[in-house]
Amino acid sequence: MSVKDDIPVRTAYINARIIDPSSNTDTPGSVLTDGERIIDVGPRIFNEGPPTGTKVIDCKGACLAPGLVDIRVQSGEPGQEHKETLATLGRAAVSGGITSMVCLPNTDPVIDDMSTLEFIARRARLHGLAKVYCYGAITKGLKGSVLAEMGLLADSGAVAFTDGLKSLADAQVMRRALDYASTFDFLIVQHAEEPDLANGGMMNAGETATRLGLAGIPPLAEVIMVERDIRLAEMTGGRLHFAHLSTAEAISAVRKAKASGLRITCDTAPPYFALNELAVGDYRTFAKLSPPLRAEIDRQAVITGLLDGTIDAIASDHTPEDEESKRLPFSEAAFGGTGLETLLSVTLELVHNKHMELSKAIGLVTHKPAQLMGLKGGKLLPNEPADLIIFDPEIGWKVTEQSLHSKSKNSPFDGRPVQGQVQRTVIDGRTLFVHER
Repeated sequence: MSVKDDIPVRTAYINARIIDPSSNTDTPGSVLTDGERIIDVGPRIFNEGPPTGTKVIDCKGACLAPGLVDIRVQSGEPGQEHKETLATLGRAAVSGGITSMVCLPNTDPVIDDMSTLEFIARRARLHGLAKVYCYGAITKGLKGSVLAEMGLLADSGAVAFTDGLKSLADAQVMRRALDYASTFDFLIVQHAEEPDLANGGMMNAGETATRLGLAGIPPLAEVIMVERDIRLAEMTGGRLHFAHLSTAEAISAVRKAKASGLRITCDTAPPYFALNELAVGDYRTFAKLSPPLRAEIDRQAVITGLLDGTIDAIASDHTPEDEESKRLPFSEAAFGGTGLETLLSVTLELVHNKHMELSKAIGLVTHKPAQLMGLKGGKLLPNEPADLIIFDPEIGWKVTEQSLHSKSKNSPFDGRPVQGQVQRTVIDGRTLFVHER
């Protein structure tokens, strides 16, 4: 890994395969940036050569795309810096081609007031790596009872509202949250899991859990919460987004809600279309996730949901855990897996396995999530931020502890060969990562 900190200069990226899903572009061409902005994009902008005095980067036929936008990331800072700091988070992000990310509010202290949000924003700017945005908490202390000051949090920069790793279980509180949010067109994001049904569960309920002697979390725990909240969104007119959906029935419920015109969206994460419950193997704690890895029929349903547009985006669901939290008996280990550095490569499995075209897959991790959260970026167009990546979709590598830059190494894809490698990450015209060969 090599990290640069260049002052942004006028730069020509030539001999590239330009991938911009926002404009349905997939063509050989070049990109010209100047300072923090894109100036021009196209197949013929340098017919007579780059302008004099322009820095030239030869992409040598590699793909040039918008930087990835990751809308579900857990930071350990503040409060749990032994798991992840904003510095290590930023380094992992740029090495994975992520130029913008949205962090969950379950820090310590919780992002339920302006001071914590502003602290994270200041620290992220100080490090000058990937752009960091934040969710605000729906309820104070993430306790699920009293609404946080969403209006003030939005004024301080919160892009949407969620109780993070916790479901907002109280239907009356969720109704009030959606009702209030609808007044200002705020987005409410739900971790869909009925907590009483999930309580004590360790993995997906079914034959594998029974064989391993582990308590199961039934798929119905996700389905019930999705169906309940769709009804509440219908009642209030609120905008509602479900994070990391993992079950066939929940995806079907969202599909029906969208067809009826409700303002419902959802995302998933790479483990739910690339792995199933068999990845738990013989009590493999790196595969202990929330929601849990599901049955093969659910994995296939997630792919179908991505193909037909029911699922709007893919997020990494980056949840770093230290060794003391993961290297335990399965029943005692923490839930969660890192995902920043594998987001692109595992998403590209959808392409390599012939499920979808490259441009569609890249759209699910660039302009689609940016659009959901109202963020700039995710596009290769004039006057857009010069946030871009150069990657080779064919280069293979193996996910190992040594290949990851996150402070925590708990990847559910540990030991897995993947295909697709980021070669350069540029944010606001500054080159922040170059892969060392």
